[in-house]
This record gives sequence, C-alpha cells and structure tokens, in this order.
Amino acid sequence: MKPILSKAQLDYTKAKNLFENRAKVLEREIAAKRALQEITQEVMEELVQATGFHDAYNDLVIAENALIEWSHTTIKHEKTYRENREAIDAMYENVNASPEKRQELIQLSMKIR
Repeated sequence: MKPILSKAQLDYTKAKNLFENRAKVLEREIAAKRALQEITQEVMEELVQATGFHDAYNDLVIAENALIEWSHTTIKHEKTYRENREAIDAMYENVNASPEKRQELIQLSMKIR
C-alpha cells in the first residue's frame, strides 16, 4: 500500500525527480559537446540553461524549503517535539549550516506521515 504523502512531500518528490532527470540530460549534453569542443564556462552556462537544469535546481530548492517548513509546523503537534522543543527548533534554525544536515532533515521530513 502506498503511503499517503502531504502536498509538500509530493512537491519535493516531483521536483527531485525532475532535477535528477535534467541532471542526466545535462551530463549527456556535456559528453556530446566535449567530443566536439572544449567545455568552457560559457558553454557550460549555455548547457545548464538549455537543458533546464538551472530551473530544475531552483524548483528543487523551493520544494526543499517548503518541505522543511511544513515538517517543522507538522511536528509541533507531537509530544516528542514538546519535550525536546529547544533542540528541535535549534536543528531547524541551523538547517543551512551544512548540506549534510539539510539533507538529513529533508530525509526525516519525508518520513513524517
């Protein structure tokens, strides 16, 4: 049985899948261009825009932020949150302290039902 996901979780999943697909397309385009010419910054920027990778990345960041905000709001109703409020709030405040912490919080947010 499929788990029931929130809108924030669904939006994140959709944005992540699109980003991963655009990344694959970008990799193929880079490989094709590399066979014909040197990959300069200008060429790379052109490929990033042409493949939709840049837009997909921006959409992913927006979806991640919405997911994190949703999870913080959602867990405030849990007993565990009330017992550990300061530590949990500190974790959310420092979500951008490192990419690893951000990813861990996103993974935890996807487990909320």
